[in-house]
Amino acid sequence: MGSIIAVLLFALPAFAQTATQPMPENASAKSYGDGWECNVGFRSNENTCVAVVVPQNAYGTNRRYGLGWECLHGFRRIDDTSCAEVEVPDGGFLDPSGERWRCLRGYIKVDRTCQEIALPANAYWEDASYGSTWTCERGFEVTGDLCTAIAVPANAYLNGSGYGQPWTCERGFFERAGLCAAVAVPANAFFDDATYGTGWKCERGYEASGETCELIDLPAHAHLDRSGNRWGCDKNFQKSMGQCVLNN
Repeated sequence: MGSIIAVLLFALPAFAQTATQPMPENASAKSYGDGWECNVGFRSNENTCVAVVVPQNAYGTNRRYGLGWECLHGFRRIDDTSCAEVEVPDGGFLDPSGERWRCLRGYIKVDRTCQEIALPANAYWEDASYGSTWTCERGFEVTGDLCTAIAVPANAYLNGSGYGQPWTCERGFFERAGLCAAVAVPANAFFDDATYGTGWKCERGYEASGETCELIDLPAHAHLDRSGNRWGCDKNFQKSMGQCVLNN
């Protein structure tokens, strides 16, 4: 019991000092918890509340957090004490944020300037994060600083792809040496518009042999596989010398 009393007596002066610590000027008791906080428009500085100094071209925020001020629209903070005007170059405009600038349509950002872009014939403007750029109209492609007409071969059409071959052969034709050649479908075959291969496939029960489709001669105990153009042995049989032999 005596030790508990001793501890309380030892802590009492410190508690009393904290409780009696005076509240500085321009402060008020916290709305929750113990202690005090500086009033709006003031900031804590070594147990005192000093007034927030609002620099030129700025306004007070009337908030207890942050610097207590923000720069006006068209100005940006340089450090914690000043606001500098945003210098907008010719061909540019002030961003809606009011803190930076962007280039007008038809201009591109180069360092701290906006340089005008020459729009070639058969092109149109596109907006980008760094300014404007141009894209060739449909049917034209970029050649240096110009838009030149795409040479589409006979039996082909523009495919609108942004990369690779800008044209595609029409159905029934396939690309060969930059041209669209007609697909010659042999007997017992049908046209196949896959992007690879010969352009045709053999009917079920036939297999490709060069440029023709030959009838598949099924050996005993065999059947056509899922493709219909090859064969496999029935269950309990295996291939051997072109035949299906019993699997012992």
